[in-house]
Amino acid sequence: MNADISTDVCVVGGGPAGLTLALLLLRSGLRVTVVERSRSLDREFRGEILQPGGMRVLAELGVLAQAKAGGYYEHDTFALLDRGRVLMESDYRRFPAPFNCLLSVPQAQVLGVLQYRCLGYDTCELLGGHRATGLVTDAGGVRGVVCDGPTGRRVVRARVVVGADGRYSKVRQLAGIDAGRSDVFRQDVMWFKLPAYGQVPRSVRVFRERGSSPVMAYATMLDSIQFGWTLPHGGYRDIAAEGIDHIKARLQAAIPPYADLIGQEIKSLRDLSLLDVFSACAPDWVRDGLVLIGDSAHTHSPIGAQGINVAIQDAVALHPVLVQALRDNDTSAAALRRFEIARRPDIDRVRKIQVMQSRAMLSSGRVVTAVRPVAAKVIVRSPVYRAVRDTLAFGNTAISIASELFTALDGIE
Repeated sequence: MNADISTDVCVVGGGPAGLTLALLLLRSGLRVTVVERSRSLDREFRGEILQPGGMRVLAELGVLAQAKAGGYYEHDTFALLDRGRVLMESDYRRFPAPFNCLLSVPQAQVLGVLQYRCLGYDTCELLGGHRATGLVTDAGGVRGVVCDGPTGRRVVRARVVVGADGRYSKVRQLAGIDAGRSDVFRQDVMWFKLPAYGQVPRSVRVFRERGSSPVMAYATMLDSIQFGWTLPHGGYRDIAAEGIDHIKARLQAAIPPYADLIGQEIKSLRDLSLLDVFSACAPDWVRDGLVLIGDSAHTHSPIGAQGINVAIQDAVALHPVLVQALRDNDTSAAALRRFEIARRPDIDRVRKIQVMQSRAMLSSGRVVTAVRPVAAKVIVRSPVYRAVRDTLAFGNTAISIASELFTALDGIE
């Protein structure tokens, strides 16, 4: 067994939530160890759209400009199209600059810059290729993480452990906390990419065609477009059994502008990947010495591009709570729960909005299809619509980086 590591905070999960929190804590003079199961960032990511609220946080941390240097694409609007007609459209260019767009930037670029920034501090250690397999506990609660990696087992002893390891969180499972899963959505999503060949849309769009399941589409970079085809929840096996030609035909009917590309580019089921869509919110986000953030605490649908943005704001909201708890030498559940109490109403609001969006944009049926165009005209003129739009774009605007807690110079600058 390798030597134990001693640190102030052990963050399990090197995604947007975990690395944003790690950077905030490092800038506040704390020792941080990040445990990440992947050895590199060379893998496929989904849901790479940044809303203005997430962009603002990353910009204030000095991360956004560097991440964009590797390539990005700005979307002006979010639009719902029904048989070629625009039913609803949110114009992001009406928001105050510079965060007045939906930004597609590869998540690997964002995480790469966050890692680079974190590793600029000699108080940071990144354990890549390590999986959490156990929690170190005593009568006072969680005191660290046991993890297995390429060189054997490591024990990270920490004053606080943060579970930021995603929707199927191992930390949450080890702590005996239920995921709080709820299958309120009636769809799963099949993802695939097609080359753009210079025909790059300036909008994130949801296509609806008669008799077809809705499809979301947006440019990920200047050379490709990401698609999310909604399927009946749990229905992938039946559709896959019909074969790739059947799937291609259904996709061509669902997004006619891309019919030729689908015929040319999709060769097999390996060109498609399935996302199990569900909503979840753990009944507890904290234990003595332990706190969950991001998808570990609450899981969202890809509708409305909320996952990354909510996760980043979680990190910003937790940062001052953790710093205060460590300064007071009080990492009890009662001290850490200040984060949960403040943040849970925001998460509940986003979950309710996503259910409403799903029913409004993705539901099918003769009555719904007939009513949707009329309802859309009424909804887009209402104050409720504007409030929902602003919540999705900015999250909780009261959440801001507690830069007054920064005590360490930027490790890179």
